[in-house]
Amino acid sequence: MTDRIHDIYRPRGERIGDFREVERRLSETEAAAQASRCLDCGIPFCHGSGCPLGNIIPEINASVAEGRLRRAFERLSSTSLFPEFTSRICPALCEGSCTRNLNDESVMIRQCEKLIIETAFENGWVKPFIPQRRNGLSAAVIGSGPAGLYSAELLNRMGFSVTVYEARKRPGGLLRYGIPDFKLDKRIIDRRIALMEAEGIRFVTETCAGRDISGEYIARKFDCTVLAAGTPSARDLPIPGRSLDGIYFALDFLRGQNMFNSGEIGSAPISVKGKNVLVIGGGDTGSDCAGTSVRQGAASVTQIEIMPRPPESRSESTPWPMWPYMLRTSSSHMEGCNRMWNLSSKRFIGENGRVCGVETVRTEWSFDEFGKPVNFREVPGTEQILKADAVLLAMGFTGIRREGIVEQLGLELSPRNTVVQAPSKRIFAVGDCTSGPSLAVRAMADAKVKCACIADMFAPA
Repeated sequence: MTDRIHDIYRPRGERIGDFREVERRLSETEAAAQASRCLDCGIPFCHGSGCPLGNIIPEINASVAEGRLRRAFERLSSTSLFPEFTSRICPALCEGSCTRNLNDESVMIRQCEKLIIETAFENGWVKPFIPQRRNGLSAAVIGSGPAGLYSAELLNRMGFSVTVYEARKRPGGLLRYGIPDFKLDKRIIDRRIALMEAEGIRFVTETCAGRDISGEYIARKFDCTVLAAGTPSARDLPIPGRSLDGIYFALDFLRGQNMFNSGEIGSAPISVKGKNVLVIGGGDTGSDCAGTSVRQGAASVTQIEIMPRPPESRSESTPWPMWPYMLRTSSSHMEGCNRMWNLSSKRFIGENGRVCGVETVRTEWSFDEFGKPVNFREVPGTEQILKADAVLLAMGFTGIRREGIVEQLGLELSPRNTVVQAPSKRIFAVGDCTSGPSLAVRAMADAKVKCACIADMFAPA
């Protein structure tokens, strides 16, 4: 019987000295053996409920197991436009619903996908998709993150003349400016952008919609508009001492390092070299901050979370085939990050105008009948001070601002600061700006649905 491979990272001592991707690539032999673990499944929940894009995972894995990688690529690319992104940054929802989870470990679906798409690029199977005929219509896509790029590609394939507006210097949105290079090499983005440009998609960078160009201009110039602006507003922590120096939003920290790595700027604007770093927030962004801090040479890295420590194995609150609530340890956590749970931050402590610590108090949670945490109380007398020369706030995002392009396009926001759809105006919001902060793969899937609506709207009578 073939076991799941767990050693998928470059050696720790090697990888913490650079920003190259930490994951190694499976060999064809390894991938074939791993994909063969899928072949005796009779109920593919990975495809039916696990993958937001609807990838035909059993057929893809069967082709990999047979060594037919070109056929696997054809099956994969029939449902997924950018497998090179999802195979690197997706948490693999499909693996959470893999049937093997009932009595074993899931199939390595994501790593097989990575082998497929990289083999396809190396062999020249990935080619620009140039429509045989244009429909005479134009589309503006505002934002070039996962949802924006996916929308642009789909609209181009439908025959639209597509222009993508990006506020920053280079396309990619969160893929380029939020996700560390050690998870997604930015040359992977450049490779895809070059293909899209060859297809006729136009990228206009360093142009902020709502500031450099108006909503009125966009509505007048284009037949339809796709707003894919994400959720740029980070959640703050307005407790005493917040104005002290040395407290940063996570995305500012990650963005600066990425821009320095690519040569866009001359130095990282936020350096934690030699400092005791405290990351507040236990999600993926917090993990990314930990890995980046280690590579910058931090003296220590601690990540704290208000929630309780998840169970080591799947919680009863998320039975198969649901995405399991359980402890997840990233490559960054393995690189020297101390993790603490059940801590609520009460105040920042400073010295000479700069943060030097955070006072926390322990939280005590109550759980429902399935073991899911539902509410908490602070435990008196459990206050403690954690030393911190730099604090990184990684507590998620709160939505999109009304001011600017949202207001200029005449769109409404929900109570959660997400965009309310306005198809009657030929304006479609896609991804996080309409659904709230979520995964890149879900943003892509939302773009897929909305672009199908656009196709229906402009279909010949």
